[in-house]
Amino acid sequence: MGEGDLWVERLDDPIGYLERLPRFLLERGRFHLLVFGEDPADPAEGDGSDGRIPAGLPVVLDDPQAAALRLSQTPHLLIGAPVIARRAGLQRLRAFDLLELFAFVRPAETVIPALEPLAAALSIDDMAHRESGRREEHDEVARRFALLVRCAVRLLEELADPAWRRTRGARALATEMARAGWSWGPLVLAMLERRPERRGEGLDHRHIWQHLSEWEDAAPPPPPTDHAIRPEEAQAALVRLLDERAEEREPQRAYARAVAAAFAPRESEGAPNLVLAEAGTGTGKTLGYLAPALTWVRRNGGSVWISTYTRNLQRQIADELDRVADRLADRRAPFACVMRKGRENYACLLNIEEAANRAFSGVARPDQVLLAGLVLRWLSATRDGDLIGGDLPGWLVSLPGFRRLSELTDHRGECLHQGCPHYRRCFIEHAVRRARRADLVIANHALVMSHFARPRDPRDLPTRLVFDEGHHLFDAADSAFSAHLTAREGAELRRWLIGGSRRARGLTGRIGDIANGDEEAREALAEVEAAARLLAAPDWRRRIAHRMGHGPMERFLGEVRQLLLARASGREGGYSLECGTEEPPGHLLDTAAALGEGLQELLRPIQRLAGRLDQWLNADPEDFDASARGRVESAIRALTLRAEYLQTWIGMLGDLGGPMPDGLVDFFLLERVNGREIDVGLHRHALDPTAPFADDVLARLHGGVITSATLRDRRSAEAEEDWQVAEARTGAQHLPLPARRFSASSPFDYRSQTRVIIVRDVAKNDAGRVAGALAGLIEAAGGGTLALFTAIERLRNCVARIRGRLEERDLPVFAQHVDPIDPATLVDMFRSFDRASLFGTDALRDGIDVPGRALRMVVFDRVPWPRPTVLHRARRAAFGGSRHDDMLTRFRLAQAYGRLIRHAGDRGVFVLLDPACPTRLLDAFPEGVTVERLGLAEALARIRDFFS
Repeated sequence: MGEGDLWVERLDDPIGYLERLPRFLLERGRFHLLVFGEDPADPAEGDGSDGRIPAGLPVVLDDPQAAALRLSQTPHLLIGAPVIARRAGLQRLRAFDLLELFAFVRPAETVIPALEPLAAALSIDDMAHRESGRREEHDEVARRFALLVRCAVRLLEELADPAWRRTRGARALATEMARAGWSWGPLVLAMLERRPERRGEGLDHRHIWQHLSEWEDAAPPPPPTDHAIRPEEAQAALVRLLDERAEEREPQRAYARAVAAAFAPRESEGAPNLVLAEAGTGTGKTLGYLAPALTWVRRNGGSVWISTYTRNLQRQIADELDRVADRLADRRAPFACVMRKGRENYACLLNIEEAANRAFSGVARPDQVLLAGLVLRWLSATRDGDLIGGDLPGWLVSLPGFRRLSELTDHRGECLHQGCPHYRRCFIEHAVRRARRADLVIANHALVMSHFARPRDPRDLPTRLVFDEGHHLFDAADSAFSAHLTAREGAELRRWLIGGSRRARGLTGRIGDIANGDEEAREALAEVEAAARLLAAPDWRRRIAHRMGHGPMERFLGEVRQLLLARASGREGGYSLECGTEEPPGHLLDTAAALGEGLQELLRPIQRLAGRLDQWLNADPEDFDASARGRVESAIRALTLRAEYLQTWIGMLGDLGGPMPDGLVDFFLLERVNGREIDVGLHRHALDPTAPFADDVLARLHGGVITSATLRDRRSAEAEEDWQVAEARTGAQHLPLPARRFSASSPFDYRSQTRVIIVRDVAKNDAGRVAGALAGLIEAAGGGTLALFTAIERLRNCVARIRGRLEERDLPVFAQHVDPIDPATLVDMFRSFDRASLFGTDALRDGIDVPGRALRMVVFDRVPWPRPTVLHRARRAAFGGSRHDDMLTRFRLAQAYGRLIRHAGDRGVFVLLDPACPTRLLDAFPEGVTVERLGLAEALARIRDFFS
């Protein structure tokens, strides 16, 4: 080490040092402090004493400012630094955070970010925690302080254990992180030095990924045969999949028999055998469709895809398959199941390499070094490189620096393919190739639609597909089949074409060396880069806001922004603004025409470059080695896709000021988050997005299943119309062959297991009354509440009003849009504490599957009517007016109510804090369930009695 090198103190007794650290806990909404020896912080002011904390005794700090002062003066041992910092009003917090240590010692291992679950993951037997009876708060805090240290000691001791196997790069990374000021660094290094260094432990950040396997191509699989699966075969397979102890459920058997029709041979092109299967919660849908699907795979040798809307269900299906697949005993080899996600979910090794080089350059911020170090530790142990929602703990995103985690994933069009030095180890390429050989592929609706709309190879498309959570297909298709001419999209296209600050490659960096070998390609490439400068450039937000736009795109978007500020309502609220495109002013049309001409000037050389590369590749194949060929083929696909985007944008601009094309809806939108402008532009959606979904996806299938517990808008007197709604919402109505229909009621006794209450005497527009009512409801239920809000601001306001009151009563509150924790982790935390409550927006309910007492009450702050957007206005007019509103609202109520009962022994209450709820919406609840309109006092008594 040179004289100027930053180094860290070496510790002879790291465990002793740890045990002397001041400790900090957030317990029941209060800050607790424990110090040993001399108080390391400066005396607090204004408390009537010298401000010293007595050694060895837990002390409560009621003032968040006093807590913030102490936390900022010296690092404390704690768990969940981002949450504590947020509650104390600190921007960031340097501490000995147990979660950081856990992520280093046990990479790619997930744990709920709370003390007791962490202790359980470390196999620490906390007997005091399991004792029955009420404990004094002082004793409970002392126990938790002791548990905090036991967890830290256990993790540090693992590092010194010769049996510890997660050693790859540990010593080198800990050294770099310690130099950058990571609190745990000196202790980690001291423990590592207690045993001999193992092979690979000293690998630095440039070599961590060298252990990753390289993928290999295999011969394309033969097409599947077309043997049908008869209903009785599907039922027999279901019986084999079921555990011997499983109860016999005739609705599940009927379900398996019905969906077998989707696995019959197709008789006409574009006319798949489609089954719409509605089955209530508890029917056993997953095994019901896995039985015929696995039987078809075994008999025909093909692949079946299963598509869901939420990650939670994807994991459930994979777990279920692992549990039961080996029961099909006549299968010679185990079923191969692969989970596919979009490219943006997977770690990009090249992005990680570049981020690590920057982080360990000696000039990076400490949070950048922490991000790089923990991600590289994860990379040394990950199963499949799934960075978003995989085996990287979701709570890491809340740590400083991790908010830029998306920069480490693949971005649209950024991949160099064969030009990347890590191409043979690429997680995405691994996943694609595994999926080609898999028996079952589990994916999400968005990926499936993208896969069918733009397949790499049409032979990769499955012929059989099951859409679970089919009630979300309309919304998924609405997102997939839409176009957005916005500043962010323009800036992204510019960055891809001519480079940017992050990787600065652009087209020249990808294929410039190849294009230089052909005059026409070289000229077209130069024209593309010159024309692309009309697109939104870096710092476009400032220029557009001040009407100082550079180039045709920024000038057009500046006019759009001014129009939105002039016409849209709610300008002062900080929310997004939108308006229709009717009667645009002349100066906006002028800038639109100029932008359209500029985009034409960009489109032509893009098409010419793609065409010339394709022609050259076919005419002179000997000019390209394997790497160059792959790069050129990738560039051709990407250029063709960008040309399609440009053609759509040009059409959208050309339609401004004229009649709207049939079946389309255009509108202007200024996207704002907390008052900050995020994007601005022109958007186009299909009036009925299931039409392109049916054309691009359903019509290509041989057979498919669309299933959910809530496919129909059930109104018992109009059963046929209810099925027509299901067919319209799923795209089935656009197919020439009518879909087969199946329905099965839930086996649960909702009448006795649930209560539905509408509170009639709480003014829904009085934030204080609503918050007080919600607190009373949660207290009456003893927690276990999912509180859903129709607006983020009302959610935050309510949390601020009642969180302290609830936490003082040992009723923890976890809050989306308030706590710096990702939604999936919030749900996991909620699931683990049966007295906790989870506050979130209506959309949060989709990812929740929490059986048992942990979820026993759902509360809506008001009727979840659809947002009155321009797009909704158009669809409302086309699909039945107020009846369309009612249908969407009933769906939301039914889906939220359905979260309550997941198992036969569950009990739950659904509460609506909106006295104006119309009676016509109450068909959302199962037949036989009584809806009571009660005053708040009576509702609280009813809830207490129900759960007593």
